[in-house]
Amino acid sequence: MGVISVLSWLIMGIDKRNARKRKNRISEKQLWFLTIIGGSAGTLLSMYMFRHKTKHTPFVVGVPFVLLIHVTLLLLILFGLSDKFLDWTFPV
Repeated sequence: MGVISVLSWLIMGIDKRNARKRKNRISEKQLWFLTIIGGSAGTLLSMYMFRHKTKHTPFVVGVPFVLLIHVTLLLLILFGLSDKFLDWTFPV
């Protein structure tokens, strides 16, 4: 996730620079793809560092939500909590 976050941060910075220079932009679909596959931290950081996509509600709400999911999954993997959640049964 770290490498993808750095890549996501870099791509958001390039897109912001291209927006200022009125050059070819990186599609929002590509930005979301990077965010969802593990770049949420880089995307969120770059949004506020570069002031990019901060007026777009889907980004302002969606990126922190994806980051929350990523952090939760990472904690579950790191601390082995996923076994406890997968091992429970319904009382009969």
